[in-house]
Amino acid sequence: MKCFLNNKMSIIVIMTITIASVSALFVGCTASQKITTKSGAQLWAENCQRCHNTPSPSTFSHDQWVTIGMHMQSRALLTDAEREKIVAFLKQ
Repeated sequence: MKCFLNNKMSIIVIMTITIASVSALFVGCTASQKITTKSGAQLWAENCQRCHNTPSPSTFSHDQWVTIGMHMQSRALLTDAEREKIVAFLKQ
C-alpha cells in the first residue's frame, strides 16, 4: 500500500510540473506575440522611461545607440527583438 501511494504521489508531482511548464510556455508565447506588434517607440517608452528620464534620440550617434542598446538590454531584460526595435527607433 505504501509503495502504491509513493508511485501515485510521484505521478501527481510529475503531472503538476508538466502542466506548469506547458502553461508557462504558452504565456511566454503570448507575451512574445504582444511584443512583436509593438513599435520601437512603444517599447522605448515602456522600458526606458520606467527607470529614468531618457535622452533625446539626437543626443547620441547611431553607433553610440547600438552600444547603449546592448548595455541596457541586459539591465532592462530586453529580448534581442526588443533591443533592435528600440535602437532602430532611436537611430531614425
